[in-house]
Amino acid sequence: MQIVLPGALPEQPQARELSKHLSSAAPTLARWLAGGRATMTPAPTADARCTPFEQWLLREQGFAPRGGQALASGLGPLWLKESTLPDAEDIWLAELTHIAPSRDGAVLIPAAQLSITDAHSAALLENAKLLFEGTGFIVHAHTTSRWRISPPAGFAPSFASPELVSITSVNDWWTQQEDTRPWRRLFNELQMSWFNHPVNDERAQQGLPPINGLWLFGGASRQQLSAPGAQEYAIYDALYEYTVKQDWGGWIATLGHLEQTVFAPAGQSTPERLVLTGRERIVEITPDRRWWRKFLPPGRSQGKKRPLGGQQAEGAAWGRFFKPSSDNWSSWW
Repeated sequence: MQIVLPGALPEQPQARELSKHLSSAAPTLARWLAGGRATMTPAPTADARCTPFEQWLLREQGFAPRGGQALASGLGPLWLKESTLPDAEDIWLAELTHIAPSRDGAVLIPAAQLSITDAHSAALLENAKLLFEGTGFIVHAHTTSRWRISPPAGFAPSFASPELVSITSVNDWWTQQEDTRPWRRLFNELQMSWFNHPVNDERAQQGLPPINGLWLFGGASRQQLSAPGAQEYAIYDALYEYTVKQDWGGWIATLGHLEQTVFAPAGQSTPERLVLTGRERIVEITPDRRWWRKFLPPGRSQGKKRPLGGQQAEGAAWGRFFKPSSDNWSSWW
């Protein structure tokens, strides 16, 4: 059993306070952490252009970027549903979004939060096809929230994932490079055309934000995924929303719900792997099988400790870092 928990690593100073509630809210999870071996991997978003959770998924699928590609380019083939496209063809996807001005620039609301219906997606697609004519780009139906894009030959810029953009700022990722100008021009035309589109009139009557953006991402091929489907894992992402909103009361309540529905029913033994992601970190917990450690006399050396830092930092046992009432847990969390 492998369990993945996006949003399970809060940042300081919240981690220090939340660590005090972990044992009572999720005792099974606390036991897993205390009895496991931890490996921490930095997951900076600036170069990868996608969230730590997305980075972990891409690594699990064996994605290998080509020269100049950001890691986020692998999200095209990663999220592509069943397709008859050649494995060597680069996959570009575009997500239907809402983009609105803010005090710090512009914010993006991803499709998952927009309640997009099949009918709304189909109507906007028909409109988009007219605007795509003669631009060198071709739009294809794919899913309700994402369309597939065929770009002009030689088009190979790097775009951030819509999920990363949604938790940061559009201005941080809206590239002004020359090679993106054709797409930016098309993007602006779509925004103007959809401003008074009947779909958005209907959404306004329903109290829903308009769909006024099409965020492009991807650009890699399925050939670059060397291990698709190699590992099976269960992803529970309920904590992620509360981490993004900094709603720590909701985070603790959700942790308690996961304890009742996921952790406790799984049993006493530590999962084969437990993956927790934060803002720019990934921690993986595996069972510490060195059972003989518990028979060593107190205070006796149990081997040279490896310092935290570098590309990866490894703990001899999670128990060294997990003390719910101390600061040690928050140094990892």
